[in-house]
Amino acid sequence: MVTVWGRRNSVNVQKVLWTLAELDVPFTREKVGGSFGGNRDADFLRMNPMGLVPVIRDGDVTMFESNAIVRYLSARYRSGVLRPDDHRHLAMAEQWMEWQHNAFAPAVSVIFMNTVRTPPEKRNAAAVADAENKAIEALKVADGHLARNDWFAGPAFSFGDIVMGAFLWRYMGLDCTKPDVPHVREWMDAIEKREAFKLGVSDVPRAKTLEEWNRIEREEG
Repeated sequence: MVTVWGRRNSVNVQKVLWTLAELDVPFTREKVGGSFGGNRDADFLRMNPMGLVPVIRDGDVTMFESNAIVRYLSARYRSGVLRPDDHRHLAMAEQWMEWQHNAFAPAVSVIFMNTVRTPPEKRNAAAVADAENKAIEALKVADGHLARNDWFAGPAFSFGDIVMGAFLWRYMGLDCTKPDVPHVREWMDAIEKREAFKLGVSDVPRAKTLEEWNRIEREEG
């Protein structure tokens, strides 16, 4: 059985929980990080010297870095379900996972940290404005791709959709300027219908304030 270390309101933990649900892989979870602490303990740092969640243990494999974990699980369990067998579609899934990590996620993180995790008097308005523009430009790129493809890997859902879906869900709950991207919204509508997405991501309420964030973290774990 897989063990996951992390808290449910972490978007990077959510990627892993969603992946496990899609693959029907049984797991247990230890509440670590944020208000739960434990991520600076010696035992945890031996698993991830960065002190960050998520971490997983799967038999003799212990690893960190959420995107790498998603790739590993997709290859390890039921290959062909989340990891495309066709080399062309695999290439697309890999490409768009990296694109999301470099082009979209950083902008969303800046907006999130400033508008949710930071008190109003300490927010960096200039950084938020810049991040909003970057997120909008990234979503226009994604919209162009999804105008021609049902999913990021082409004809079928894959791990390439998981990483984008988790961050887009967070982004859609933020108080910020958003573009008109009909193909992205149609894709997200399909994502939201997936039971594994609900189990791993959307069952955890989204926060708009620091107070809400802290409450949700305590309640959801």
